[in-house]
Amino acid sequence: MSSHSAERHVLTARFQVAPAQGRPPVPHTAVVHRDRDLVVEPGEVADPYQRVAAYAVVTSERGLLLAQLSGLTSEPGRWGLPGGGLDPHEAPADTVLREVWEESGQRVQVTSLAGIQSSHWVGRAPDGRLEDFHAVRIVYRATCGEPTEPVVHDVGGTTASAAWFPTDDLAGLPLTAGWRAALALWPPHGHDA
Repeated sequence: MSSHSAERHVLTARFQVAPAQGRPPVPHTAVVHRDRDLVVEPGEVADPYQRVAAYAVVTSERGLLLAQLSGLTSEPGRWGLPGGGLDPHEAPADTVLREVWEESGQRVQVTSLAGIQSSHWVGRAPDGRLEDFHAVRIVYRATCGEPTEPVVHDVGGTTASAAWFPTDDLAGLPLTAGWRAALALWPPHGHDA
């Protein structure tokens, strides 16, 4: 051990502190929606719940892959992008691979990040609890090199069925409002566009 390694070094830092000028940035606060026909009992308070999920705009030579929502959701029968909640310690892109397989039986390749969507509403959870729900959705683009007839492997979940749709048919489909807005921002491209 050299004599230099035992020496102590002192670092002195000085900061000049002054009152902040102006006002802090105002956070973007969107309107908080409520489920249709929501009845709230007197004194009932919504439990805050935040869910981070990953989805994909999946394209192939057959079109765009969509998942139909089941009766466990607030919009049964409507269509949206395949995907779902992140498992603990799971990377969002890995969530897409797992969820697309569970909801449609398709093997996909994530190609890029499309964007992030955030929604906030008050409604009933499937178990009846009143929730103040904040959804954060990480949306990727993905391709499916070998599309097959979709099969839902996660039976009894929030996906009733899955299907490939030509992009020209999207305007006439009963998409959820949130997914229609997302597809306007991140339209499908690739094989069929």
